[in-house]
Amino acid sequence: MSNLSDRIKNLTPEQQELLRRRMQRQPDPAGMAVSSPAAPAATAERQRARRKVDFSIFFFSADGTTREEDRYRLLIESTRFADRNGFSAVWTPERHFQAFGGLYPNPAVLSAALAMITERVQIRAGSVVLPLHSPVRVAEDWALVDNLSRGRVAISFATGWHEHDYVIAPANYEDRRELMFRDIQVVRRLWAGEEVDLAGVHGKITAVKTFPRPIQPQLPFWVTVSSPRTWHRAGEIGANVLTALGGLSLETLSQSIAAYRKARLENGHDPRTGIVSLMLHTYIGTDMDAIRDMVREPLKNYLQGYLAQFQPMVGDGVTDVSSREMQDLLELAFENYFQNASLMGTPAKCAAMVEKISLAGVNEAACLIDFGVDFDSTMLSLDHLAGLRRSLDTETVAAVEGAREQTVS
Repeated sequence: MSNLSDRIKNLTPEQQELLRRRMQRQPDPAGMAVSSPAAPAATAERQRARRKVDFSIFFFSADGTTREEDRYRLLIESTRFADRNGFSAVWTPERHFQAFGGLYPNPAVLSAALAMITERVQIRAGSVVLPLHSPVRVAEDWALVDNLSRGRVAISFATGWHEHDYVIAPANYEDRRELMFRDIQVVRRLWAGEEVDLAGVHGKITAVKTFPRPIQPQLPFWVTVSSPRTWHRAGEIGANVLTALGGLSLETLSQSIAAYRKARLENGHDPRTGIVSLMLHTYIGTDMDAIRDMVREPLKNYLQGYLAQFQPMVGDGVTDVSSREMQDLLELAFENYFQNASLMGTPAKCAAMVEKISLAGVNEAACLIDFGVDFDSTMLSLDHLAGLRRSLDTETVAAVEGAREQTVS
């Protein structure tokens, strides 16, 4: 299945159109049926309007206050699992000064470790908060990891948002968005081997070329997006995008993706090649009631931890979890995530969610797994996730081959 994307790209335009219609269960222009009336209803429903969706593993929320000696066990073992089982990538974030996500202050260091225990999976930063760093150091560090991984790194760049993070570079907070987009281009130029003029001691302009040279001639890069403005800017520069639903509907997400692809087209980038990666909390099992019981408290604690990050910026009272109002809010948020904004549930429920995000234009489900479920249960869930990935890939391969056969017959 690893060459599925190449197989899709190698179809003729006519075959690609037929594939699109086949997976939307539409008739082709010649009136040929694209799905067998005898096909099981569940299979036909999963195939309806669904394009290829890749699966990656995403880390973000592990508690940095844990006293476990083997606190990176889930990261290491799930990365090995992803490498063995055909997942597209593993993402590690950059988090500072908060218990929420506190295991992940430096994605380059973690990625160097992951490079040494994997062979196939892409190793991604999700994300590097670029305005906190010199673009020269980012280019150097990640070129080193690219060598260790033999050409498997990628970076999603982000602005960051928390004021406390910017004690690292306080002068950059107000202009962080523009600085990020400026320095993305600096990192890309250095990565490509260009010599870049930068201000040195006493403002003296110094020509810089970084080493070691990376394996990949061009850096695969994403921009972490939320606002419409950032979606558009990401399209303008030809970046892939990393996003999350949060409180957004799939309809709103679809509109953002359409605007992003329009921006790519208008700026000379192929609108079909930009990758939209969507972060989704993930836990898959076989019994819906047991799954709900398993994830309810961990996910509510996750949401509580997320809200706690805002307290230093807006004052007390934001995370008064003892209040009835906050408990009701967390319960409502849990139900929304569980039902509408996650890959939590049985394989059938999660396959339906994959279909929905595919219809919205998403290319990859970035499966967040470190939101508090215990190690053994999370690893068991990964087995179910891998099974779901394989089953959906098999259906997509069948549709690709069906489109090819119908156009040549």
